[in-house]
Amino acid sequence: MQNHTTPDLIDQYGRQASYLRLSITDRCDLRCTYCMSEQMTFLPRKEVLSLEELERLVGAFVDNGVRKVRLTGGEPLVRKNVMSLFEGLSRHLKSGALDELTLTTNGTLLGKYAKQLVDFGVKRVNVSLDTLCPEKYAEITRWGRLERVLGSIEEALAAGLRIKINTVAVKGKIEEEIDDLIKFTHGRGMDLTLIETMPLGDVGFDRNEQYLSLTDFRQDLDQRWSLTDIGDTTGGPSRYVRVGETGGRLGFITPMSNNFCSTCNRVRVSCTGTLFTCMGAEGAVDLRDALRSSESNAAVEGLIRETVFAKPECHNFSIDENSTSGIKRHMSFLGG
Repeated sequence: MQNHTTPDLIDQYGRQASYLRLSITDRCDLRCTYCMSEQMTFLPRKEVLSLEELERLVGAFVDNGVRKVRLTGGEPLVRKNVMSLFEGLSRHLKSGALDELTLTTNGTLLGKYAKQLVDFGVKRVNVSLDTLCPEKYAEITRWGRLERVLGSIEEALAAGLRIKINTVAVKGKIEEEIDDLIKFTHGRGMDLTLIETMPLGDVGFDRNEQYLSLTDFRQDLDQRWSLTDIGDTTGGPSRYVRVGETGGRLGFITPMSNNFCSTCNRVRVSCTGTLFTCMGAEGAVDLRDALRSSESNAAVEGLIRETVFAKPECHNFSIDENSTSGIKRHMSFLGG
């Protein structure tokens, strides 16, 4: 239930920002082809917020009506002492100020931390996985090992975590993967969500060659699977269908072919403390200086409210056969 004693973050179009996606590192132990270049240059560590600063920043958002927090990266679980951050943030779950604390991960370290995550109140996680073929997985991630991720998923399920698999729908690849992914995820009680590729950063590939409209792809799926629209929501942009043959849920995130900007409830903060109200816009506001210049959160909270109010109506990127309009920063900078 919404705590009406806390102010809400309302933008100029009447949308409430109740969901914070917080990147806690730009580093990752993989180099997925749609996310970053193989030879990435990462941020100097002094520019990255400390775990204590990240915890304090989350508190400022929670005090202004945010009810869901997702930790992202890069890969969040590569951050040193990351479990201390989950432990600190769990107090908001215990107090009832926060409805959900979760994360998105590539899964390589999930098994190692699954039990601790459950102990700190995390109930479900998103795992990025684009193929069940070891050779293709190594190609997509550039040096990852599929068996390590699959083993981590099994350990996480055994620990009691609910898992949703996120798959980027790369044209020419997802078409031959989708049926196996549906059977794999639903056979283990997991959800599967497909995500359209977005023009974020130079990854060494032509985005037009990667992009597949999920609105069109669903028509192909309808020829082989019995898909029924359902109103389920997990608090994000995914729109779900029920697959008749498996009983499981299949989600579609369609920022390009059918954008959901009018109902957007999300804001994003980078590991450097930069607040982005839209993934598909360049505008951003630095919160780090305000955070470090005072022990009080008053200045930070003022910046947050001012920035959220000015949130743009919709994103600025697009992909079509003639042109691509994108954003220079890599997806890894904000965690997707």
